[in-house]
Amino acid sequence: MRRTLFLIPHEILGLPIFGVGWILGLLLVAIAIRCFLAARQGLRVTQVLGSEGLLWGIFAAVIMLVLPRVELTNLDGEPVGMAIRGYGMMLLVAIASAVALAAYRAKRKKVNPEIILSMAPWAFIGGIIGARLFFVIQYRDQFIGSTLLETISNMLRFTEGGLVVYGSFIGGFLAVAFFSFRHHLSLLKMGDIIIPCLFLGLFFGRIGCLANGCCYGGRCDDSSIALYFPPKSPVYEKQLRSGELVGFQFDQNTMKITAVSSDSLAANAGISIDGRVQSMGDDLSYLVNASRKIPSEQALPGLRVDIDGQRYRWGPDELPSQALPVYPAQLISSFSGLAMCLLLCGVSAIPMRNGMLMMIGFSCYALLRFVLEIVRVDESGQFGTGFSISQIVSFVVLGLSIAGAVWIKSRTEDPVESTAE
Repeated sequence: MRRTLFLIPHEILGLPIFGVGWILGLLLVAIAIRCFLAARQGLRVTQVLGSEGLLWGIFAAVIMLVLPRVELTNLDGEPVGMAIRGYGMMLLVAIASAVALAAYRAKRKKVNPEIILSMAPWAFIGGIIGARLFFVIQYRDQFIGSTLLETISNMLRFTEGGLVVYGSFIGGFLAVAFFSFRHHLSLLKMGDIIIPCLFLGLFFGRIGCLANGCCYGGRCDDSSIALYFPPKSPVYEKQLRSGELVGFQFDQNTMKITAVSSDSLAANAGISIDGRVQSMGDDLSYLVNASRKIPSEQALPGLRVDIDGQRYRWGPDELPSQALPVYPAQLISSFSGLAMCLLLCGVSAIPMRNGMLMMIGFSCYALLRFVLEIVRVDESGQFGTGFSISQIVSFVVLGLSIAGAVWIKSRTEDPVESTAE
């Protein structure tokens, strides 16, 4: 896990990077150079500013007003810099690779690649909105802030994780459908071109999930394929809050301790079976001596547990340095996506009706995601069933894909053609 690839510092030589600082200065230099070059070409500065001034003004507003707000702060609330997230970077790689492959496939199918480049922003925006909306609805309680502005801000931080593949497929599909209808393109033909590219994007996107620590698998034995996540990762926090990481387990309904591992932190502290957990949470007293040079999200608190009127405390140095081993769900999903991309590209060589490859891709992903949810444990059962929301959606997608394939097969006016590479 590497949630933050690197941190752009808040200031250099005493001058801020963002806001009224270095980047704004570079923007002003760029404007001056642009005006100078325009003057050498015989254009007046007022003409340049009149035609391009709004764009430059937007850039300046973003630098001065937006970027300072997304900087990370230390425990005292002082800005320390802007984090470049591993998840966000892999998301960009996923988008770029998917668009490049789609443009190549379009050319091989005698479709102008410029159409793909024009469609890409629509698919990207639709996919991001769908993916984020799906996640926000599913985990809506996590985004509620003290103010409406804070709630909206929490919802918009998608580069830190929190995108659902099914939502991106649905949102992206609707956006592509709108674009195809608007430009009088065959949705089925465009779908066949794009579907393998989505799985290439999934390959890189799940590497981003690994960097972020989300979409993790369930507990497994120590082995060469197991993954271990550091403090502050979602799986570490879940194991810590369940007591498992310090060596005890308790019933979430009765709060009664049901097991204590021998030679664990809990056992060494004297915690025993049948005790009742009254409260559990971060021990913030350990943050007093934490470094102020790092973002507050990297400062490690301790753990406090109240059991039968007695408080137990462990500092960050006493707690385990990593979570217990879990299945590599992100890697399984990532390489499955790559395999699906290669498989669909290979199947493209088989003559078939327009849209059939898209239905095959959706069906295969539905089956793949249903099985993957057995490995993952970050989603609970929904609607009184043991199936996660993604598994329920998988049933729907599989049914619709089969119905779509039957409809495509029954069409007599659509000729059979090859989508070969």
